[in-house]
Order: sequence, then C-alpha cells, then structure tokens
Amino acid sequence: MTTPAIFFDDGRGALAPLRDLRPVFDVRTGALTTLQRLERALPIKTAALFVQPELAAITAETTGLPVNAVPDLDAPVLLINGRGPLPLDVIGSLEPGQAAVEQRSGDLIAARVEPTDAGAVLGGDAPDLDTITVHDHVLIDRPWHVRTFRDACLGIDLALLLNEPAGPEPMGCCLIGDHPLHAAPGAHVFPASVFDTTTGPIVIADGATVRPRSTVIGPAYIGPGSTVLDGALIKANTAVGPVCKIAGEIGGTIIQGHSNKGHDGHLGDAWLGEWVNLGAGTVNSNLLNTYGEVTAVAEPGAPRERTGETFFGCVLGDHVKTAIGTRIMTGAIVHTGAMWAAGTPVSGCVGRFTWATDAGIRAYRIDRFLDVMRTAMGRRKVEPSGAYIERVRGLASDG
Repeated sequence: MTTPAIFFDDGRGALAPLRDLRPVFDVRTGALTTLQRLERALPIKTAALFVQPELAAITAETTGLPVNAVPDLDAPVLLINGRGPLPLDVIGSLEPGQAAVEQRSGDLIAARVEPTDAGAVLGGDAPDLDTITVHDHVLIDRPWHVRTFRDACLGIDLALLLNEPAGPEPMGCCLIGDHPLHAAPGAHVFPASVFDTTTGPIVIADGATVRPRSTVIGPAYIGPGSTVLDGALIKANTAVGPVCKIAGEIGGTIIQGHSNKGHDGHLGDAWLGEWVNLGAGTVNSNLLNTYGEVTAVAEPGAPRERTGETFFGCVLGDHVKTAIGTRIMTGAIVHTGAMWAAGTPVSGCVGRFTWATDAGIRAYRIDRFLDVMRTAMGRRKVEPSGAYIERVRGLASDG
C-alpha cells in the first residue's frame, strides 16, 4: 500500500553550495536526486514539501506540490528528511507514532505520524514518539558527503533505472563485461565507442548522445539530453545529469545538470551544480601527494575539517565558471556564482560571487552576473523565473 509522504529540508548542516538554489532533497546524489530515488525505492507518494522560507517560491514553481503546508490527509503520513540520500529499511518499516533518529547528530531521519501531528513534528515541537536510533551515518551535512554516499546511491539508482524500457543494443561498439549496457530507445550511440561494464552497469538515458571513440566505464549514468563528446573517457562512478556536454577525462563525479566540461582536462571525485562551465584544460586533483585523508572547508571562515575521504576532488556550486588552464586543488569548495580566471590554483573555500583574476579578487557585480546568467541559460532555451532571480539576488546580498 502506498503511504503519503512529506519530504522536508531542515536547513541543518553547512551545505550551501549544494542547496543555494534547490532544497536538499533535489540535490543529485547519484544518477537520481534524493527525492527521485526514495520515491522509486519506497512505497510512497509525495504529498507535500517543507523547505526553508528562502527556497519556498523556487520549490513551488518547479514541483507543483504544496510547499510548507500540510495537505488534508486521511492516513498517517511519513515525514522524510531530505538530507538522507538512502532509502533505509527503517524508513519503510516505521509504524504510526515511531521516529528514526541519527545517533551521530541527534537529527530526525523520518517519522510516521498522524496528519494532525505532522506540522508540530516539522516545527520541532514533536509529540511523544517511539524513537528508533540509527547508529550509522545516514544524513549529509557537509558538501563532501555527496562523495561519501555516492557509490551506494549510484548502485541503487542504476538498479532502478535498469527496469525501464531499453532500445536495441548499439551497433558498431565494443562491449566489455557482464553487467548490462542499458541504452534508452531515444539514446544516440555512435559506432566506435567502448563500453566497459566489468565493474558495473551503464545507463544511457533518452535523448543522450555518446559520440565516436568515447569510452564509458560502469557503473555510470549519462542523463537525458547530455552529450559525451568525441574521445571522452568517462570512468566509473560517474553520473551526468540532464543537458550536459562532457569531454576529456572524468571519473567519480556527479553533475546536477545543464553544465559543460566540453574540453580536455581531468575531473575526479567531484560534484558540480547547474550552469557550471569549465574552460579548456581545467583540471582538478582528487588525491593528495601524501595519499592521506583530504581535509576541506565547507564555508568561508569555517574551520578545516577531515572529510573521511582519500579521493575527493572538489565541489563546484551553480553558475561557477573557470578560465582555460585552471587548476583546482584537492578538496576545494567553490560556492555559487564564483568566476575563477586567475593563474593561481583554486584551493580551500571560495565564497559566493567571487571574481578572481590575476589583478586580484573582488565581488562579482550582481547585475553583471545576472546578465551573464540569462545569456548562459538562454543558450539552452531556459528563461530564469522571477523567483529564481530573486533568490540569486538574495544570495548575493547574504554574501
């Protein structure tokens, strides 16, 4: 039986580059967003969404669902924290009056409550609930946690997507390995491409294109309308969202969508937002010369933290742009709207709307930024809405 669900973004954690322009459950954490994954993997139907006030307008216009209001329901509702990327067994097994809490943070993972109690629980004034403690780390609260959960999320997503209709096996390609190559009926796969499924399946979505002489190694996902350009090397554990252009060497990377890496250069163990453009020859390091644990800074002025990862490249927020030949150092976190055209490498944490050149670092003028943003989005025939523009202006004023 299908259970009504309300996904919520509790606003906790330092996740600004990921969720500046979307609620946390709409972050692509594998081939799918967290919301898409849990909707497919659990017997639920999303009835409403709860987000932070500054994201309410964007969420409402992109989803068409009730936002920040509990709809009329006649059955217990499942409240799901959008910071939890995995469809844990405990979520689906909750009985009315039960809640699951992460021991590590003390934060709510999910609860099943009567509709009359949903608003109180979401507002932090919860009635007495039978609490189940989850001892594993299951909620993301730092940008690099997309790397932490990447492989598990991608594995679940590909298994789900393999159930969708497939087209005929691509002709004139080299197929290696025993896992499936699943190309949708509307995918365009050119001859002379290599698909290696030795370590996992490959899914090529409807409208995606793989150009000649490309190599794709599974597990991997190429999203709808995206193009893998001639001679590209797509290594394992990569998920490319919709309408992207990908070239060069890329591995272990998730791209939210509508972004370009159209030239040579290495990108590894990274997360890219939307409307990112990497100049020719942009490269990033995903491994320290010491082979030690990568440390990173989540937000400007925040302390450096251990990520728990040996391989971690970078997180680039929405609308980040780099000039040709840009070097991105291991563990760099670059926030929304930054433009890097300096000869020095990108390192540490780069704040929102940073304009970096060899002449120095200053703030990106918001009116100029919006002009460029409209032009870039217009190239894909996308017109930013009033709510989107207002949110971008809000981010610029927040600093």
